[in-house]
Amino acid sequence: MVARVGTLPTTESRGSHGPRPASSIERGSRLWTLGGVALALLLATPVLVILGFLLLPGSGSWEHLAATVLPVYVANSLLLTLGVAIGTLIIGVGTAWLTSMCRFPGRRIFEWALLLPMAMPAYIIAYTYTGMLDFAGPVQTWLRALTGWGYGDYWFPEVRSLGGAVAMLTLVLYPYVYLLTRAAFLAQSLCVLEVSRALGNGPWRTFFQVALPLARPGIVAGVSLALMETLADYGTVQYFGVQTFTTGIFRTWYGLGDPVGAAQLSSLLLGFVLVLITLERFSRRRGRYHQTSQRERPIHRYQLGGRRAWAAVALCALPVALGFVIPATQLGAWALTIAHTAYDARFLELVLNSLGLAAAAAMLALLPALLLGYGKRLHPTRPLRAAARIAGLGYAIPSTIIAIGVIIPLAWFDNTLDAWLRASFQVSSGLLLSGTLAALLLAYVTRFLAVSLQTVDAGLGKIRPSLDDAGRSLGLVPTQVLWRIHIPLLRGSLLTALLLVFVDVLKELPATLILRPFNFNTLAVRAFELASDERLADSAPAALTIVLAGLLPVILLSRYITRSRHVQPT
Repeated sequence: MVARVGTLPTTESRGSHGPRPASSIERGSRLWTLGGVALALLLATPVLVILGFLLLPGSGSWEHLAATVLPVYVANSLLLTLGVAIGTLIIGVGTAWLTSMCRFPGRRIFEWALLLPMAMPAYIIAYTYTGMLDFAGPVQTWLRALTGWGYGDYWFPEVRSLGGAVAMLTLVLYPYVYLLTRAAFLAQSLCVLEVSRALGNGPWRTFFQVALPLARPGIVAGVSLALMETLADYGTVQYFGVQTFTTGIFRTWYGLGDPVGAAQLSSLLLGFVLVLITLERFSRRRGRYHQTSQRERPIHRYQLGGRRAWAAVALCALPVALGFVIPATQLGAWALTIAHTAYDARFLELVLNSLGLAAAAAMLALLPALLLGYGKRLHPTRPLRAAARIAGLGYAIPSTIIAIGVIIPLAWFDNTLDAWLRASFQVSSGLLLSGTLAALLLAYVTRFLAVSLQTVDAGLGKIRPSLDDAGRSLGLVPTQVLWRIHIPLLRGSLLTALLLVFVDVLKELPATLILRPFNFNTLAVRAFELASDERLADSAPAALTIVLAGLLPVILLSRYITRSRHVQPT
């Protein structure tokens, strides 16, 4: 094992130095703690800035916003989250139970296929269905040709509406609930289910009275993640004309030119998110469902036959078809029609901008994740654990809020420095931080650090503590133990963390719209701009590239959940 992870110094090579003295260990502990706390405070700065605006008096436009559009923002945001919660709960829990506990044709395919909509950003599926279901789209055109109807002769559901936004977000966010609920079902002891059967409970009563309560923490966590993504969405609600907090923040910032009002709207949205996080943690704390059996045996699934089997196939196939197959096929068809003009030097520049930005953000997010993750392992003090929780809070905060929280302090610094240089030396510093890629990368790291941190923590948890003790007994300092022992063993986890953050950044839209430098575009921004101009077919190449890149983490997640427990082959 030691030979594979690096060449460690022998006792002879250390001479008489021996193990590190206690004072060096204490200094190292303090350095790790101070470094972790400082890093957490830096990454928490955007959130603290937004919260600070709650203490400021209202801006000139705040009274106008509160009297006119604020009630609409609150009502639409609540209705949107309620609709998505119900939709993702039904689809995610239902399909998780079918693929975990039942046998029917195609179950093995649906186990991973149900994750495919995760690769489809909500704003892209919104553009696609709008192009298909609008009055001039292929669906209504075919309907009029078939029936001979004209405009006003029939009713057709309006896709650009609050209900349409709920449907689009539900189709791409239910995999969060499916993923965590299925993992919870697979982790349940077979003995508990057998006791339920021995008491005379059938599959339905076993599901509602035993399996569902035991899986409640996973279900609540999945729904909470879906609702956080719903509150953070901008592209879908803006394109559908649904007024929510995110669209209001953009309008106040750009339309009214009022950064203080935008920050105060952001603080209200942040309050929604914090309430959601508190409810999720309170639900887990108050849970009283436990598995008392320690026996683990392969799962014997219910055999479905006849109509029940085909009903299960239909219930699993429908979200996959609506959430991935149909929109991806339409995007591919549009991309082929304009392939001769779309894939040019400008498109290559968009790809390079997006890939370079995503790669840089992934690397920058990995470094603090290693620092905090290894720091908690090395010195599991309360300040370090708290710092890791604070640093990981960004993933629960909408990127619109993080972008506003980044631009305000950076703009203040640039303006202050520029004013001082003008007064003292009659020179101008210009924009050193705000309006540059540095601001954008800071927002990305703040938003997606939790993804890297959780992946690194999971990898470190699989490394035996005895390897740390062996390294320290041979005279290695903590950084040497990390570099020569842990990093070689963490290669898979580090690659996974890089890939997940890479794809998240590639799909990110609101923060990029706010913080990108002038004349700098990405695939996500270009797809949004073209779709906003109703050039849906022209936006297809950029959108399809993002979707294809999003398939990579889906494959990783599918492999992980399949290997999470060895089940009886069927």
